[in-house]
Amino acid sequence: QVQLVDSGGGLVQAGGSLRLSCAASGRTFSNFAMGWFRQAPGKERELIAAISGSGSTTYYADSVKGRFTVSRDNAKNTVYLQMNSLKPEDTAVYYCAAAVAWVRLRSYLCDYWGQGTQVTVSS
Repeated sequence: QVQLVDSGGGLVQAGGSLRLSCAASGRTFSNFAMGWFRQAPGKERELIAAISGSGSTTYYADSVKGRFTVSRDNAKNTVYLQMNSLKPEDTAVYYCAAAVAWVRLRSYLCDYWGQGTQVTVSS
């Protein structure tokens, strides 16, 4: 079993930055690919960034590429999402998720989910 706790969301003006954190406990953190998803009101949940267990492979959705950076610290059992140049359309609930395999994460077949943290970007 893995427990994920998301934090770091808040209200920020357009152009600003936030850093989300996801702290994991339970099984060996480095065994899991980690992802950040978001869901805006009335929209489907989308995968916006992902990182492999070792950190050597990353993925970004086109909508955030060049603005967001995913990283992980396996010694601290934590994954981060640095969000820069935020836009109002980035407003959503952000969730971290863990999957035992990269292909499962990319297929939205995650094994564990955080509780979500709200990010609101004002114009």
